[in-house]
Amino acid sequence: MKQLTTITFFLIASLISAQCSADEIVLKSGHKIEGEVLKERTGEILVDIGIDILRIPLTAIQSRSKTKSQGVKPKAVEETGLYRTAKLPRRSIKELSKTYGEGVVLVQTPGGLGSGFIINDRGMCVTNYHVVERETRIAATMFVSTEGNSLTRRRIEDVKILALNPFFDLALIQISKQDDFKFRPVYLAAKDDYREGDEVFAIGNPLGLERSVSQGIVSTRNRNVRGLVYIQTTAQINPGNSGGPLFNSNGQVVGVTNMKLLNSEGLGFAIPISYVKHFLDNRSAFSYDRTNPNAGFRYLPPPRRQNSAPPPK
Repeated sequence: MKQLTTITFFLIASLISAQCSADEIVLKSGHKIEGEVLKERTGEILVDIGIDILRIPLTAIQSRSKTKSQGVKPKAVEETGLYRTAKLPRRSIKELSKTYGEGVVLVQTPGGLGSGFIINDRGMCVTNYHVVERETRIAATMFVSTEGNSLTRRRIEDVKILALNPFFDLALIQISKQDDFKFRPVYLAAKDDYREGDEVFAIGNPLGLERSVSQGIVSTRNRNVRGLVYIQTTAQINPGNSGGPLFNSNGQVVGVTNMKLLNSEGLGFAIPISYVKHFLDNRSAFSYDRTNPNAGFRYLPPPRRQNSAPPPK
């Protein structure tokens, strides 16, 4: 927190317009601030503008009124029939996690649990291959908003596998439609235009702790691991995060979290969105045949080199 200054106004002016706020504060200097008033105490108020908490003296305030939250409508929405992309404004993680958090689900199998995210209104959901590997009984837990901004857990056991790609560690599953609520799909990033230092955050269920949000940055955008490129991030990734979305600061999914380095912190990895869209666009090649769990092509390992020399005595 810091005292509001004239310089601060210009630093935050471009970001204030993107906030979905509850209070509009007009200062005697003519500047306007929109944010959530957290606390009012003697001589000042504390305002959350998303990127910081400002301390505003009451003597500097000309007027103060409530505004209705109208949300931010996506622009340039493109739908492929399976997933959608859009141009979204930059917003705070607090707002984004509230807006798109309902699109993140808990994926459960008899062997463990992971995360996933819904990509369309038909209940199709992306997760990791290793989350559903060798499993046929899959359940998904949704977190549905109710009146009063509270969330209720909704477990759905009618979940089927649509496509599997063990090489990219991706799976496409479908949650059966429900009559009493609608699915809340997320938006995929249209381009791999993220760079080192960009802010990202993950939503998932690490160790079963539902709807956990972890913030970080892109450490490296193209880390090579066993011949595949991954996003390396400082956002905390733990067992249970697997299959969950990695969002950018606009609320677009830029990757799918799937692994971390053991005995280390801040070294998480996510599958780039380009791999995800390639998998989805070519899902017929990876279609799952429930009558043949071994369906699909597999590369055979190369033959071992025979040592012609006699073993040493």
